[in-house]
Amino acid sequence: MNSDAIEISGNGFRYPAFVGRGLIAKAGEIARRVIDRNRCAIIADQTSARLFGDRVSENFSSKKFSSKLITIAAGEKSKSLAQVEKICDEMIKAGFDRSSFVVGLGGGVIGDISGFVAAIFQRGIPHIQIPTTLLAMVDSSIGGKTGVNLQAGKNLVGVIHHPALIICDVDALESLPPQELRQGYAEIIKHAIIRDAEMFRDLSSRAQVEGSRGESLKVAQRDPSSSLRSAWDDKMVELIRRNIAIKARIVSVDDRETSGERALLNFGHTVGHGIERATDFRIPHGDCISIGMVAACAVSIKRAALSANQREEVVALLEKFSLPTQLPAEVDREKIIDAIAHDKKFSAGQIRFVVTPKIGEAHVSSDVTMDDIRAAIGEL
Repeated sequence: MNSDAIEISGNGFRYPAFVGRGLIAKAGEIARRVIDRNRCAIIADQTSARLFGDRVSENFSSKKFSSKLITIAAGEKSKSLAQVEKICDEMIKAGFDRSSFVVGLGGGVIGDISGFVAAIFQRGIPHIQIPTTLLAMVDSSIGGKTGVNLQAGKNLVGVIHHPALIICDVDALESLPPQELRQGYAEIIKHAIIRDAEMFRDLSSRAQVEGSRGESLKVAQRDPSSSLRSAWDDKMVELIRRNIAIKARIVSVDDRETSGERALLNFGHTVGHGIERATDFRIPHGDCISIGMVAACAVSIKRAALSANQREEVVALLEKFSLPTQLPAEVDREKIIDAIAHDKKFSAGQIRFVVTPKIGEAHVSSDVTMDDIRAAIGEL
């Protein structure tokens, strides 16, 4: 395997993640190194299909893969059992069987649903992740979590089904507006808080150089041949690789979230997912996690001795990347509390809340109460 690949491995799984430029146009070539099957369903949302579908399909065809592009509506509402059934029906009609494989081309929603389809179709077939958003590249494409939403909550039906391969092409980020790019920075900042204090400091410097509104990306998009574009790409490749490595280390020792190690990745997510449910997913995922991390810091001050100064450092860094740190006034706080009560991260009715005693460290606490969470939400 190419030495540039990041290896993600653990008990019963091993797969490479490639990060670089121009990889979408080589997706079939890279897949040939890993997959010994010849037929694949490429699942994409409307945006990813329009931007990348032809290139991926053509390259897969050039490497003797027979592929079919299956397009679904963009957005969290597509993560449903009904949508999974439609995709599986379409795959059956197209003649796919247990010797086929699935490619997920898009952001986190596509990765979740395509991975779930791969996990259950003909009792399980291989899955390749081609994430096209920063959020998916640094977070959801890694670790094998798949799933769909129910009326009662997010990701309540799913399975761990590790991909066979991850292909992260930073060129795909050119299509993202700055407000979409910041969604990925929310998860990057989360990784820094729970595991990498040095990256936290580096991000602060990066924000000052790039500008809070992603100005360097805008310039790079206008002039793809510019030295700024090349520098931006190089830094982004390095940052994505660093974050994949952080998550890979966590997943490698606890892919099923049984020891508590993988649960650290849920920092900010208990309240963040509650906000998503309470607002019917009208607020983007990264924005919700950003607000959730502010709440988690408030709980951490009380339950993990986080200093008020470090809490302010977290808030300041989120704001440098134009991420929200307060709830809009119109959001019903009680709806958030109700949504949290149904969160699958609660075990046997016990709250398992991730807290940070200082930037770069985190642990799961069983001491946090609903009153603590309610108070933190009240401060937002």
